[in-house]
Amino acid sequence: MIENCTATVFGGTGFLGRAVVQALAKRGYIVRVPTRDVEKAKYLKQLGQVGQIVPLLVSVRSDASAAQAIAGSSVVINLIGILAEKGKDTFQTAHVETAARLARIARASGVKHFLHVSALGADMKATARYARSKAVGEEAVRAFFPKAVIFRPSVLFGPGDSFIERFARLARFSPVLPLIGGGATRFQPVYVGDVAAAMMACLDRPETAGRFFALGGPKIYTFKELMQLILAHLGVRRFLIGVPWSLAMLMAFFAERLPVPPLTRDQVELLKTDSVIGARRHLGPRVSTLGSLESLGLPPTPLESILPNYVRAL
Repeated sequence: MIENCTATVFGGTGFLGRAVVQALAKRGYIVRVPTRDVEKAKYLKQLGQVGQIVPLLVSVRSDASAAQAIAGSSVVINLIGILAEKGKDTFQTAHVETAARLARIARASGVKHFLHVSALGADMKATARYARSKAVGEEAVRAFFPKAVIFRPSVLFGPGDSFIERFARLARFSPVLPLIGGGATRFQPVYVGDVAAAMMACLDRPETAGRFFALGGPKIYTFKELMQLILAHLGVRRFLIGVPWSLAMLMAFFAERLPVPPLTRDQVELLKTDSVIGARRHLGPRVSTLGSLESLGLPPTPLESILPNYVRAL
C-alpha cells in the first residue's frame, strides 16, 4: 500500500497526461486532475477504479486554486505546455510562471515528489521562444523545488499523438507532404508509455531526486524519413516537397492568423534544431549530467513496433 497515495497531475487531460494518470492509477494512487473543463476530463475516470481519478475545476493562475488541488498530495506532476501562443496563453505564462507557481506551492505544501516535463530542445540560448521558455521554466522549478525531477522528451508517439497522426491524416487526403527546411531535421521519437514509465520509476528511486532525464527512442530519423515511414504504413504514395526556411516562415506568418494555426514562425524556428539526445545545447548552470530510459532500466520502444497499430486505423 502506498503511503499517502494521492497524486495531482496538472495537464493530465493531454496526450501524455492520459498515460501518466493511468500509470498512477495502476499503482494505487488517488489521482487528482486539475482542469478548466471538468466535463471534458470525465473520460479519464475509466482509466481507474470507481472514485480513483478525480477531475477538479482549477485555475492554475490562482495560488489559492492550485494550492487546493495540491493539498494533501505526496506527488505533484506538471505536464502543462503549449506549442503555440494564443491570447493570455503565452510561453511565459504556461512554461515559466505556471511551472514556478506549482513548484512553489508544492514545496510549501510538503509534497514529497515534484515531477516536471520540459522538452528535449530546452535551451537558454535557443532562437525559438518555445525552447527558451522551456529552459527558463526548468530553472524556475528548480529554484523553488531543488529536488524536482525534470524530464526532457523528444517528440512523443502513440495512439492519439499530435505528430505522427497529424501527418498521417494529412497524407490521407493531400497529394503533397511539405518537408520544411528540406526535411533534414532529426528526431528521436519516444513512446508515450515509456515516458510515463520513466516517471513512475523515479517515484521509486530516491537517488533520482533533482536529476534531469533526456528521453528518446532507440532510433533517430530525419523528418523526411518519418514521412516516408508513415506513407509506407499507410500504403499510399505522395509527393514529398522540400520547403525552404524562408518560404516556411512566410507560410507560417499567414497560418498564424487562423483560429487554430497549423504552423507558426516559432515552430519553424524550432525545426532548425535537432530533437535528439546528445545534441549540443546550453544546458544551464544547474544541469550536470542527463539520465535516460536505459539508466532507469527501461528499454526504449521502437517506433516501428507501435506505429502500424494506430496509423492504419486512421
